[in-house]
Amino acid sequence: MTVMEQRGAYQPAPPPAWQPRTDPAPLLPDAEPYRVLGTRAARAVDQDLLLRLHGELVRGRRYNTQATALTKQGRLAVYPSSTGQEASQIAAAFALREQDWLFPSYRDTLAAVARGLDPVAALTLLRGDWHTGYDPREHRIAPLCTPLATQLPHAVGLAHAARLKGDDVVALALVGDGGTSEGDFHEALNFAAVWQAPVVFLVQNNGFAISVPLAKQTAAPSLAHKAVGYGMPGRLVDGNDAVAVHEVLADAVRRARAGGGPTLVEAVTYRMEAHTNADDATRYRQDAEVDAWRDHDPIVLLERELTERGLLDEEHRSAVRASAEAMAADLRERMNGEPALDPMDLFTHVYAEQTTQLREQAARLRAELEAEDEAHGAGR
Repeated sequence: MTVMEQRGAYQPAPPPAWQPRTDPAPLLPDAEPYRVLGTRAARAVDQDLLLRLHGELVRGRRYNTQATALTKQGRLAVYPSSTGQEASQIAAAFALREQDWLFPSYRDTLAAVARGLDPVAALTLLRGDWHTGYDPREHRIAPLCTPLATQLPHAVGLAHAARLKGDDVVALALVGDGGTSEGDFHEALNFAAVWQAPVVFLVQNNGFAISVPLAKQTAAPSLAHKAVGYGMPGRLVDGNDAVAVHEVLADAVRRARAGGGPTLVEAVTYRMEAHTNADDATRYRQDAEVDAWRDHDPIVLLERELTERGLLDEEHRSAVRASAEAMAADLRERMNGEPALDPMDLFTHVYAEQTTQLREQAARLRAELEAEDEAHGAGR
């Protein structure tokens, strides 16, 4: 017996530093994406939720087609369509409470609109007018993020800060499969797990990072499997099954709110259209591949379930379509108006207090504008 044992202070040696701290098995995702629509479980889904999801899916599809048309007309600089991915975005918005925060990527305009954002405000960035067209604090929606994955550490920081303050807030961050190849993805998941931040990561795996297929981005069994490496649960879900995505995200949000820490959710979906209007998708994928996904369209899946349950009659179809068309008409009308641009806005919302250099630059620009106005006045 050692001296320490004789003194009654013996403690077993700690496990080696390399030994796993937790059992990884509960963190691993299912082998196949989780589904609800088309299964017996769908019968238990609340019909009001089904109808709400359907209405927003149809509106979202119409929003995508209208925004794409506005791009062709020159009213938008660019538009990354999310046709085929509507279920994941809308389910994400529905899974949050009013006080929670949404952190979208540049393709997630539908999530922002389903969260309650003005459809025109969601396009302001893509029009090139402002860095963002709305007050993030008012809407609890971070600016649409064009740099890949940089919104993820922001979401972790906000969620961690909210928990330190005792605020009942969960952050839900959206990212594409291409974004998982960025260092920001690793940093965000690592910090979130270490801090047990109340944040949920939703990866919309739409098959391509512009022209690069997922198989050339990672050798992991799935993107959801990456979660175990950070010590958080990974969930794999059918991203075109709006009900399944809503259920998985709602569970993850509840877990985060209760102090259970972060979750990584991979929604397997497909980008039906090109990366943006500036992309030629025919150069890297075949039409047959796109056609194979049409039968798994999120609207088709949901309408099939609604029809089988006797919830989708012609009256409901007409009402949903009319709502979508009214939204599209309002979007067209307001986007066709020329925006009133003030060059002095260049200096607005840069810093809370302008730096000396910015004040000097603003003064020079103001003087130039005033001189220009005087010159025009004299010419009249």
